[in-house]
Amino acid sequence: MLRRAAPTAAALCRRAVSTSPSPSPTAAATAAASSSAVNSILLRSLKEHYLEVSKMAPPPKTSPPKPFTIVKGALDQASGPVLRREYGDAGEEISISVGRLANILPPDADSDSDGAGGDDGLSASISQLLLHVDISKPGTGKSLQFLCGLYPDAIGIHSVCLRSKDAELLEGNKASKPDGEYRGRIFQELDEKIRDSLHLYIEARGINEKLFPFLQAWLYVKDHRNLIRWFKSVGTVISEPKP
Repeated sequence: MLRRAAPTAAALCRRAVSTSPSPSPTAAATAAASSSAVNSILLRSLKEHYLEVSKMAPPPKTSPPKPFTIVKGALDQASGPVLRREYGDAGEEISISVGRLANILPPDADSDSDGAGGDDGLSASISQLLLHVDISKPGTGKSLQFLCGLYPDAIGIHSVCLRSKDAELLEGNKASKPDGEYRGRIFQELDEKIRDSLHLYIEARGINEKLFPFLQAWLYVKDHRNLIRWFKSVGTVISEPKP
């Protein structure tokens, strides 16, 4: 019985190369046209959403409770204080930064949120704010820093520590850091009287729910600006000619 010889690997490779279609100008042009069509669709979608967001009515203009003042240029900064004030004869310097409380909570936390703000375009997450409060006295290298949850009708302290003025924002509730600096006890582990006294301490300095209307509107405007800027940046990158 005759047996047909199996083709060698080299022969198979040569056959594959000779029979495989080689890129043609037509195929390259088709691929380029397809990419251009996708870019066109994406740019059109970005433009539609940009125009839609641009037409959104801003929240009513509001001012912070006196004597807090708005930090100049805060809307254009990625982070940093929004409000400042001085307090008492010692000239305490108080600054407040704000963000979304949802950014540090688990996804299923506060699932019983009432969704406030739906009618005026404010998302439910902007009805729960995170405050970073920095309180210091002139001539000292330390500041008392609080992380607080701010709501329309209440404020609560999540953590408190004494840190150098130039230190970064405390992350989490760790009582100590690798550098060995002691941060203090976790807030919920403190004696109830001390916790109550710390709440009175910040409220005496005007850090309370009265800040909520202004900070909510401010954060909404900042988010709106960031979204507009993002649409423009993405559109610019996609529309730029490729080398």
